[in-house]
Amino acid sequence: MTAHMTPIEASPSSASYSEEIQRAKAFIDGQGAAWNAIDAEAVARMRLQNRFRSGLDIARYTAAIMRRDMAEYDADPKNYTQSLGCWHGFIGQQKMISIKKHFGSTKGRYLYLSGWMVAALRSEFGPLPDQSMHEKTSVPALIEELYTFLRQADSRELGNMFRELDKAREQGDVAREAELTAHIDNHQTHIVPIIADIDAGFGNAEATYLLAKKMIEAGACALQIENQVSDEKQCGHQDGKVTVPHEEFLAKIRACRYAFMELGVEDGVIVTRTDSLGAGLTKQIAYSREEGDLGDQYNSFLDCEEVTADDLKSSDVVIKRGGKLLRPKRLPSNLFQFRAGTGEARCVLDSITSLQNGADLLWIETEKPHIGQIGGMVSAIRKAVPNAKLVYNNSPSFNWTLNFRQQVYDAWAEEGRDVSAYDRAKLMAVEYDGTELATEADERIRTFQADAACEAGIFHHLITLPTYHSAALSTDNLAREYFGYEGMLGYVKNVQRKEIRQGIECVKHQNMAGSDIGDDHKEYFAGEAALKAAGKDNTMHQFA
Repeated sequence: MTAHMTPIEASPSSASYSEEIQRAKAFIDGQGAAWNAIDAEAVARMRLQNRFRSGLDIARYTAAIMRRDMAEYDADPKNYTQSLGCWHGFIGQQKMISIKKHFGSTKGRYLYLSGWMVAALRSEFGPLPDQSMHEKTSVPALIEELYTFLRQADSRELGNMFRELDKAREQGDVAREAELTAHIDNHQTHIVPIIADIDAGFGNAEATYLLAKKMIEAGACALQIENQVSDEKQCGHQDGKVTVPHEEFLAKIRACRYAFMELGVEDGVIVTRTDSLGAGLTKQIAYSREEGDLGDQYNSFLDCEEVTADDLKSSDVVIKRGGKLLRPKRLPSNLFQFRAGTGEARCVLDSITSLQNGADLLWIETEKPHIGQIGGMVSAIRKAVPNAKLVYNNSPSFNWTLNFRQQVYDAWAEEGRDVSAYDRAKLMAVEYDGTELATEADERIRTFQADAACEAGIFHHLITLPTYHSAALSTDNLAREYFGYEGMLGYVKNVQRKEIRQGIECVKHQNMAGSDIGDDHKEYFAGEAALKAAGKDNTMHQFA
């Protein structure tokens, strides 16, 4: 596992508001009369509203955040982190605005960029399955978009503070002016780490390196890469997954590390995902120099039959192990099959190998959210790498209600409790919603992240596709009501009225889209001649 390294100075300028004003004033004064119309305080405001000048600034800043969070988790697993997958910059922005509003801090909350959602929602080909068929450039483009919206959230929030500051000055309210100045000096940015999905690297190691550079330059501090065949890649929850021998995957891990190092993001984080639990096929037989080496260990999981030279056909491939000649089972697709029941052992070997060759965090794609299963694999991994920890997909591909009700059912049955009132296969049914079993299952779902962080080594919990589903659900509700009996009331009662009463800033959509920021700039540039949009006739004032 890579040692923790001290990063290049990751934090943007930490100058206070007054220091920024003085710095700008000193430079402007040195330029002579031609610069008299440039206002130092306006310059300071614009600088504070644009703390991050490039994606690399963001990558360095957020990499340092992740490293600190990882160290805090190692000290106490209660310090786990979370994220939601976001398919558009606006969705990511609103998520972080909501987190700041409800919790007062973005600490421990990240963004996740899902390759599944890029394929389904952001490809020029239209909706695609998660099989690496979308344009690989759409991934760094979404990273850049997400950070553009997060930076705009900073600019808007600070802009509102500056307006309040001006109002306090006009009213001579010295205490309020001091309070606002302190808020400005201690403003917490909306910029947080993004864990970005690079799929299986979109090609060979060189292709992986080139794409990794683009993603890092866009601001990504953490890259998640999986051990599937690049041109046969499948969603982790689909069938037909094909893995590659370790050495091929390790070359891609090194490609990502070189990209981070070249760009000066020494603390960049690599998350290696193994799909071996659900992958029953391999692209090829691994090259082995001697019995017991990594290639030989990989090949040991192949489904083979013992043969003699007389049994061989012209196209057969054979391996020798333990003094025996073995013929791996090869399918018409020219892929080789693993033995059934070897998935967990392959996951453990994949994980240990990744951590021992430069990975920082693991991702094990499972078929169900079961703490015992995950924890068992992590315990085996930690025998070789004691501080191993996971990023885990709290996937919408799992039927959480059914899975956890069945887990409770099974636990009760094992304890000897009477479960005759329940049909295990039909526990999703509404009729069970108010039962004791359903209540216990919901409580296990509620505490799953905290429990798994402590019992199964999960440092980061994410949901890959939540905003895909929430967008579909909210649109269905609105369509049903607006185009039905409710008419306009369907929008007013269930959207706008809730926005106002829940304090959703987006109800003032002109302000959210940057209208007031633009007005400020117009005033900086043109003074009293500025034609501003936020005058008395702007209907946004109805939401004041």
